[in-house]
Amino acid sequence: MNAIRSSASYFARQLRVIGALMMRELTTRFGREGLGFAWLVGEPLIFCFGVIILWSFSKPAYEHGVRIAPFVMTGYMALLLLRHQIGLSQGALQANVGLLHHKQIAILHLYLARNLLEVAGTTVAFMVVYAALIALGQVGLPHDPLLLYSGWFILAWMGMGFALIMAGLAMRFEFMERVVGLLSYLLIPISGAFFMVSWLPPAYRETFLLVPFPHAIEMIRAGVFGEFTATYYDPPYALVWAAIFNIVGMALIYGARDRINVE
Repeated sequence: MNAIRSSASYFARQLRVIGALMMRELTTRFGREGLGFAWLVGEPLIFCFGVIILWSFSKPAYEHGVRIAPFVMTGYMALLLLRHQIGLSQGALQANVGLLHHKQIAILHLYLARNLLEVAGTTVAFMVVYAALIALGQVGLPHDPLLLYSGWFILAWMGMGFALIMAGLAMRFEFMERVVGLLSYLLIPISGAFFMVSWLPPAYRETFLLVPFPHAIEMIRAGVFGEFTATYYDPPYALVWAAIFNIVGMALIYGARDRINVE
């Protein structure tokens, strides 16, 4: 019983630390005046609606039998989540290194706070875009909400692990800061954000699905469009890769603690 209470107390302390860092991050990034915190949701909203409008004017209403607006929504919001997680994790340590003087704050807290904040903001933005498209008659309610939620949060967990790996490598190798930008652009073709796996020639599908990111995005699309739209995904495969990414990322960051100067 004492062990359970001790564990519960430990996790409660960790949550309080992460919550405080998230509030501090909100204030430092967006300020207390003007739109302030609303930009956390407003920024991805503006980008997503901009891409939807652009594609609506430049492409037919349906692409391979899939309506263009919800197709862009499911792909672009997923890509935006990944790129923001990776990009913002790069500066998490440099911007908050002074906080490591506090014994309660660990390096991982800084990365968790930024990633959870980004996941929260992009999730709300996704919900707002979805509601707007429902109101405009562009998409119906999700055919499988559980599959949609599962795909989204597997993607977020996978993105956090990949972001931790990139941050851990950047702590060791200076050139990685430049490579990360390139890798975030490479996510556009390899994530499957702007095409579906069913659109690929059958001979290339299995090879493409060795990349873990498309599985989560295909799950999101399966949850939205239903069984009448062909999707290809393997949840256990995506979960295993998400776990591997996070374990490797945390190991890289903790292994580089001796390289951090907090003075």
